[in-house]
Amino acid sequence: MSTPTTNVSGPRSIIDAQSGDLLGASAWVIVTQAMIQHFSLASLDDDPMHTDPDWAATKGPFESTVAYGFQTMSLLTHMFHSATASGAARDPQTEGYFLNLGFDRMRLVAPVPVNARLRGVFWLKGKHVDEAGRLRISIEVEVEIEGGERPALVGTWLSVWAPPESASP
Repeated sequence: MSTPTTNVSGPRSIIDAQSGDLLGASAWVIVTQAMIQHFSLASLDDDPMHTDPDWAATKGPFESTVAYGFQTMSLLTHMFHSATASGAARDPQTEGYFLNLGFDRMRLVAPVPVNARLRGVFWLKGKHVDEAGRLRISIEVEVEIEGGERPALVGTWLSVWAPPESASP
C-alpha cells in the first residue's frame, strides 16, 4: 500500500475523501474459537481445520485451528465502521445508504490462527458518479495480523453510495 497522505474519519469521510487518502485503521479484533464455531454454523462448513482444535493440532497444516478465509472477509464491514467512526444504522432519507458491489483482486494472503488479533486498514482508491447519480467507490483494504509477517487479506472493495433525495454526492 502507498503511504497515506490524509486520515479522514467520520460518517461522511468516504464521500469527502480524495483518492489515496487513508480512511482509517480499525480497532483490533480477536478471532476466538467461539467466533470460528459460530461462523462454521452460519456457513454450514464444519471443516475440522477450523472447528476441531485437537484435529488441527495433529493433522492440520497450521498446528492450530485457523479462521475461515470468508470469515476474515466478513469482518470487513465491522472493521470499516470502526476505522471510520461510522455506524451501520443511518437514516437513508437524510444520509443516503451504502451497498456492497463486490471485490476486485481479493487475496487471502496468510492464515489467521485462533486468538490472533486483526485490524483493517482502508484507503480510498477512487470514486466516480454513475449514470444513476450514485457514488461508486473503490476502497483498498489490508487486514493485518498483529505480529504477522504478512497480512491476512488484501484487495479492493467496491461499493456504491446512494445519496438521499435532498442531496447529491
